[in-house]
Amino acid sequence: MSLSLGLDTGGTYTDAVIFDAAAGTVVAKAKALTTRHDLAIGIAEAAGRALDAANADPATIGLVSVSTTLATNALVEGQGGRMALVMIGFGETDLDRAGLREAIGDDPVLFLPGGHDIHGRAQPLDLAPLEARIDMLGADVSAFAVAGYFAVRNPEHETAVRDLIAARAGRPVTCSHELSSRLDGPRRALTTVLNARLIGLISRLIGATRGFLAERGIAAPLMVVRGDGSLVSADFAALRPIETILSGPAASVVGARFLTGRDDGYVADIGGTTTDIAVLDAGHPQLDPAGAEVGGHRTMVEAIDVHTYGLGGDSEIHLEDGALDPELLLGPHRFLPLSLLETLYPGQIIPHLKRQGDTLISGRLDGRFAVRAGLPEDQGHGLSRSQADLLERIGQHPVPLDRVLKSTAEIATLDRLAARGLVLRAGFTPTDAGHVTGRLRHWNMEAARLGAALFARRKNGRGQPLAASPQALAEAVSERLVRLSAERVLETGLAADGLADPRLLASPLVRRALDRSGHYVRTALLLDRPVIGLGAGAATVYPGVGTLLAIEAVVPDHADVANAIGAVAGQVRVSATAEIVPDDENGGFVVAGAGIEPARQMHRTEKAALDAAAAACRMAVAAKARAAGAGEAEIDVRSDIEAVMLEDRRQFVSARVIATATGRPAVA
Repeated sequence: MSLSLGLDTGGTYTDAVIFDAAAGTVVAKAKALTTRHDLAIGIAEAAGRALDAANADPATIGLVSVSTTLATNALVEGQGGRMALVMIGFGETDLDRAGLREAIGDDPVLFLPGGHDIHGRAQPLDLAPLEARIDMLGADVSAFAVAGYFAVRNPEHETAVRDLIAARAGRPVTCSHELSSRLDGPRRALTTVLNARLIGLISRLIGATRGFLAERGIAAPLMVVRGDGSLVSADFAALRPIETILSGPAASVVGARFLTGRDDGYVADIGGTTTDIAVLDAGHPQLDPAGAEVGGHRTMVEAIDVHTYGLGGDSEIHLEDGALDPELLLGPHRFLPLSLLETLYPGQIIPHLKRQGDTLISGRLDGRFAVRAGLPEDQGHGLSRSQADLLERIGQHPVPLDRVLKSTAEIATLDRLAARGLVLRAGFTPTDAGHVTGRLRHWNMEAARLGAALFARRKNGRGQPLAASPQALAEAVSERLVRLSAERVLETGLAADGLADPRLLASPLVRRALDRSGHYVRTALLLDRPVIGLGAGAATVYPGVGTLLAIEAVVPDHADVANAIGAVAGQVRVSATAEIVPDDENGGFVVAGAGIEPARQMHRTEKAALDAAAAACRMAVAAKARAAGAGEAEIDVRSDIEAVMLEDRRQFVSARVIATATGRPAVA
């Protein structure tokens, strides 16, 4: 008997399942807290419990596969390592396209002369500016991103820069042609920047998983779920972590279909940091043709068409500014729940909550704490003096913000440290509210109640307390989470119908429909499929969502580990692409592609060019499939040819040849 070990590492929990693929059954499952400072701890605890519960011999584990929301969460929260971007053949103004300048922030950028034209012909490359700064940059960043002008038609300049950086700086390097075969250089550069930021994060996840497998004597191949639901080897994913954004949601859709047998539904997976919603249609999730958008960034990553919202059980709770009766706002930032913080650090949180509660005046920092995340030292490159000073004051144990912050201005400094992933913030969250109401009992209920009491006494615009009691506040927060979750499902449905405008949710008619209000005129919204709720908190949220939207709500057995189930049910799927364009100067046709060898070929006839492109793509994708961990893969080649009729004569414009390899992972 061959078993699979499926793992899902989320922002709050790490889930593990032992899955019998032949029988289609879950043999055992387990959950543990995700330990961000050392992912190996949470992985070992969850996977170890599942293996022990299944009484599984390590030799029977033939496949291990991991899905994760870590990359998605990092982009939503603006986190990631410091990187340097090398632009070849681009200018300063190109940073103003595709949101590239905003994504770079204060990270260094270097422009080099060079690049290629649309046919793959090179401009002179000058490496001198890079050689002059490489040592300084290598000491200041944790990774490099390299983007060349028309590198998808000829990657030689990106390759030359990559080799120089690897030899001199010894840092990970991402080249844009390795991530996408599409044009639009600035958006390709954006994707490369985000990839470089995530390399350290995914490397730690892979390393932690491999360490556990070695300890347990499990010799099975390790795979990682990509954002389109396909599987790739861990080594393949380590170089392309951007492709794991939406990995968790993709795995959850696969898991939802397996667990429910439904071919249609809104698959809504609520975690600690985010809620991910995808439409399951006729048994398949739809891919986003424009590329995955996460955290406000439109990437070139092929992924499922999923809507990711900064809404979860660990969302920061804050108040609408300037309103007489302010609404409770949730997210997008993740806070450690106070109930969890007291559980992790017994006796260190409750005394401060009581001290703050004994004061006569409520403070805006009451009930909030900070603690170091425990990341490696090289993740702290490039801190300003004020950031380094505050980080020094925040130790390995939680500190209350009213004691550690010297001024209001340091709140922004703390936010920046949190965005870099160096510090974790804690405060009252919807998870704490669940502990106050009694719907959840995982962690310390007294810390949750004291946090609710501190938040409840904050004043509205009329100078009155927000809630009469901790219980009343907790109920309000829980109701708010259900309402916002329902709005997110509705927003996803409207977008699927071509109405992707968040303002629609604020319209009076939509609000009347959700509020069940109106006297002479009442409105209703009819959704055409059920909501399938997944995640550890699904049972406390999605029945209420179903009631608000007047649709069936399905929360299946094993909904809490659906991602881990989906992680072992996918296939390896990779592709290679070549472009064919006319050679106006010499006649004939140019075949160019970043994933084929040689990268630029000349042919006299259209047929010869198409045949050569198909053969090159087939060879390239076969090698790529082996690198991605496929066993036997089926290869499909298709050609998209664009031609026009001019004076009754066919005129070739361009062609795109795509080879796709699909197969199950090679198992031990």
